Amino acid sequence: MKSSIKTAFITALLLLMNGSYPATAQGISEFLFGQTLKSNQSQLLDPNSEVYLDSLVANTSLEQKVGQLFFIPAYGDFTSKKSRTFKELENMVQDYHVGGIIFMQGDIYGQAVLTNKLQRMAKFPLWISQDMEFGAAMRVSGTTRFTPAMGVAASGNKRNAFMMGKITALEAKALGVHQIYAPVLDVNNNPENPVINVRSFSADPDIVTTFGTAFMQGVQSEQLVATAKHFPGHGDTDVDSHHDLPVVRHKYPRLDSLELSPFKAAIRQGIPSIMSAHIAFPNIGSDDYVPGTLDPAILGDILRDSLNFQGMVVTDGLEMRGITSKYSPGEAVVEALQAGADIMLISPDVYTAVDEVIDAVKKGDISEERINQSFRKLMAWKQLYGLFESDNLVNLESLDSRINTPYHQAVADRIARESVTILKNENNILPIQPSEYPEIMVVALADDQSGRTGSSFVLELRNYHPDVSYHVYDERTSERDKQVMLQQARQADLIIIGSFIYLRYGQSIHLSRGQQNFLDKLANTGKPNILVSFGNPYVLSDMKQADVHVQGWYNTGEQVDAVAPALFGASAVKATLPIDIPGLYALGDGINIKHTALRFGNPQDVGLEPEKLYEIDNVLREAIRDSVFPGATVGVVKDGVLAYHQGFGYQDYSKTEAIRATDTYDVASITKVMATTASTMKLVDEGKLGLDDRLAEFFPEFKTDGKADITIRDVLLHQSGLPPFRVYVDSLKSRQAIIEAIKNEPLTYEPGSKYVYSDLGMILLGEIIHEVSGKPLDRYARDEFYYPMGMYSSYFNPVKNSSWLIRRIPPTEIDTVFDRGLVQARVHDERAWFMDGVAGHAGLFSSVVDMAKFSTMLLNEGTYAGRRYLSPETVQLFTKDQSAHNTRGLGFDRKSGQGFSTAGSLASDDTFGHLGFTGTSLWIDRKKNMTIILLTNRTFPHRSYGKTISQIRAEIADIAFSSITK
Repeated sequence: MKSSIKTAFITALLLLMNGSYPATAQGISEFLFGQTLKSNQSQLLDPNSEVYLDSLVANTSLEQKVGQLFFIPAYGDFTSKKSRTFKELENMVQDYHVGGIIFMQGDIYGQAVLTNKLQRMAKFPLWISQDMEFGAAMRVSGTTRFTPAMGVAASGNKRNAFMMGKITALEAKALGVHQIYAPVLDVNNNPENPVINVRSFSADPDIVTTFGTAFMQGVQSEQLVATAKHFPGHGDTDVDSHHDLPVVRHKYPRLDSLELSPFKAAIRQGIPSIMSAHIAFPNIGSDDYVPGTLDPAILGDILRDSLNFQGMVVTDGLEMRGITSKYSPGEAVVEALQAGADIMLISPDVYTAVDEVIDAVKKGDISEERINQSFRKLMAWKQLYGLFESDNLVNLESLDSRINTPYHQAVADRIARESVTILKNENNILPIQPSEYPEIMVVALADDQSGRTGSSFVLELRNYHPDVSYHVYDERTSERDKQVMLQQARQADLIIIGSFIYLRYGQSIHLSRGQQNFLDKLANTGKPNILVSFGNPYVLSDMKQADVHVQGWYNTGEQVDAVAPALFGASAVKATLPIDIPGLYALGDGINIKHTALRFGNPQDVGLEPEKLYEIDNVLREAIRDSVFPGATVGVVKDGVLAYHQGFGYQDYSKTEAIRATDTYDVASITKVMATTASTMKLVDEGKLGLDDRLAEFFPEFKTDGKADITIRDVLLHQSGLPPFRVYVDSLKSRQAIIEAIKNEPLTYEPGSKYVYSDLGMILLGEIIHEVSGKPLDRYARDEFYYPMGMYSSYFNPVKNSSWLIRRIPPTEIDTVFDRGLVQARVHDERAWFMDGVAGHAGLFSSVVDMAKFSTMLLNEGTYAGRRYLSPETVQLFTKDQSAHNTRGLGFDRKSGQGFSTAGSLASDDTFGHLGFTGTSLWIDRKKNMTIILLTNRTFPHRSYGKTISQIRAEIADIAFSSITK
């Protein structure tokens, strides 16, 4: 295609079809962000194009011109050249000269290869079209799948519709497709509609107009043809035209004010193609039971004359019973042409239809000039699109870089998350707190016999909850199965019902009586329950008594992955209903839930560049080769999403146990912030402890000159006067002896006069927490933070408290000094070891996931999964610069003001966290809303190892921060 024609594609279509470029209310420039469209007519077509078109019309036989008006179906999967299927396609293309292909189901390479074969054998280049209402994945596996139209409208963001159209067009174009049969502009104002439903944007014509035209603009921004359907409106029917002929008895004023509204807007904004509907309009059309596709009053009087549409009219599939029940293949085509249609889609018998149309011309039932009109339109499209100037072959080598790219998938995932709609939340069940509902039972409603329906939903739920059981109610379910499910439901704390019923043509949109009876019995167990509809929103009315109603819009992996985190507060919910659900909800209803819990996602979800983050892999592998540490796990959290999470190397140098990303490590001094400081913050919030409370109030040994005025604030700022370190354990082997020694330790400098990092004060603070709360530090931290926040790998003494964790904890040392031998699943720090594994300075074991949850709570100013753990004021107080001697916070380290920092050079000046002697680090950047976590056992087999750990910490942080793209 010539570049000038490419540049002017959309303008050319408008001029060609409508004669001018109309003013638009929603200009395409609103979405293009700097792209421009030229409208100089002199640039549109080759100077000889009209001559060439005239020549085609004059010199093409009637048989070939008739054949060009037929678009036949093909399946884009592997097709043997010797198969009957391929031979029929070959015959249709070579002998009947069909004008185009509509691809049905297939895969990327299968469709691309078949497209190339068909294009090579065609005398006239083939016009390739495809149904892609919710992305190329509607028909082509492996491409990007989007939320159905109604879910996109629920998001409230018309740019989502534009991006869906744009990405769909990008992938379609890569596959050699020229025309997309979307958007659906039907107004779904009939809740009993069995065929449109979520394919429509809304029951409100204004919403349909806004989102439909945005989708159209997205498609045409990539120079593909969008097709508005199903004219004049298929939304107010309760009969499926695939199986019978729907009849709509509205008069024209009603049709004009509602159903036609989106089509009128699309025509004003330059829609180049419209698909007709197989619906009879007896109070408008020319006969009581003539389908609109065959009715001149619909396609002629209304569409062409009243609405001034001069573009290409495509029939809906002519194989549908709304047509075939009354018309022979040829009759249907002749009447469609006489009504005003141009392209005949999926005739049930092309051989018979072509012959009958030719006979009709010869008999004078239809003129050859009428054939010429539609033939010329199609040839003009093919010329404008450059089909006569290229080989029209799909570039197979480029498909893997143009289809389902990480960016495309990230956009689709974001739209899916933004579409999730919460309509009811009695007793504030959402967001789900695992500590309040320890056992969840999932029941998947299915209308198949696979036994696997809902399994991906359960797997995603288990990312956020440790105890989720799974049951399927489908066509195989026996009475005994039902009784077992009901019995187990009585033992569960929360029941989640997922409706995965497919919206199938010709079937009821409601649950069966048996399904409803079973749901009633589940509700009668008295257990809290959630109903999630993955598809038809009207199914919510089948279980009105559910405590929670959630609409997920479709039963695909993308939608399932979007719903699960929303239930736990791991993604924001702001969508509203774009329809009415009679007797239940009104258009615009919806409940907001904030994103306050950690979500498991991808770098693209939060504007991080994946290829940049892959550099972390190289840094850690090189460190492992250099024996800095035997293994490591690393996590990068951005905007509440664990976007990068990997494990590297092995637990030890025997290399027999590979590291998993979920492994748990001895975090050493990070205990000071995740346990001791966090617990202090909680007690300060509750007024049970004050920062200026003196240690002498708790320890009589401090009621001496020089020690009497030391406060908890001094301890947290490491300015208490206590020495930085004492071994103690070379002679003191019990918790009480070590505590007594610290209480009687002489000061080494005047309290408050300088900063000296010391474990001793934090050990005493751990004892104060025990005294004030009535619980040992480990119990208090677990009860107040770890358990309710779902931090299932965070323990002191995991060897005593969590046997399942032991095998997933790398050793930290082979101790020959204190004869501890292999130190694994037991605290590395000697003093904490002899203090029974629980101390204010060390002893905590944790994982990347748990530390990501903890940091997310702090970045949320004390809130996690909708529950407040700390006040915003307390979080700010402890994490801000509070020291007169350096930039430390209260308990928290902060990025150094000058010089080298293990937080990296790119971290902002509002970065706080802590390091651990075993080779761990936690850095939280408030300005960037980002956390970098590194867990290693660099002290193995001896603490003399891992000398370059500081540089590695900084390098990883800088890579993570440099990956930010927005």
